[in-house]
Amino acid sequence: MSRLNTCKASLNHFVKIFSGRLLCTAVLCAAIAAVAQSSPNEPLPAGAAKEKAETACLTCHEGRIIVQQRLTKAAWTKEVDKMIKWGAEVDPNTKDHDALIDYFSTNFGTDQPAYEAPKTAAGSKSKTRTGR
Repeated sequence: MSRLNTCKASLNHFVKIFSGRLLCTAVLCAAIAAVAQSSPNEPLPAGAAKEKAETACLTCHEGRIIVQQRLTKAAWTKEVDKMIKWGAEVDPNTKDHDALIDYFSTNFGTDQPAYEAPKTAAGSKSKTRTGR
């Protein structure tokens, strides 16, 4: 019987450890999900080159890096050309190149309203130190 008691004790110990680790894993997954929801990837607006922008840009960047920009057409041209040099899959000798620049300068040009970041959870405010 002592062997049976030893097996039961070992099994109980294993269940306690496994249950604790399972709980930790569940809490970690919930935390990751909460962080992911608090920093959503902002969608790009509809337009002729939206699909190309998604495939060329969103493979490396989140949408918010684009939607927060307010650049001139010349600045968008420089930005697109720089990203092509860094590996963006856009052939500079095709209509995709010009279509992307038109799409970005139309939707994220200097004539567009300033970007407003999405609001965080209700009641949370940015805290800064004022020295007082």
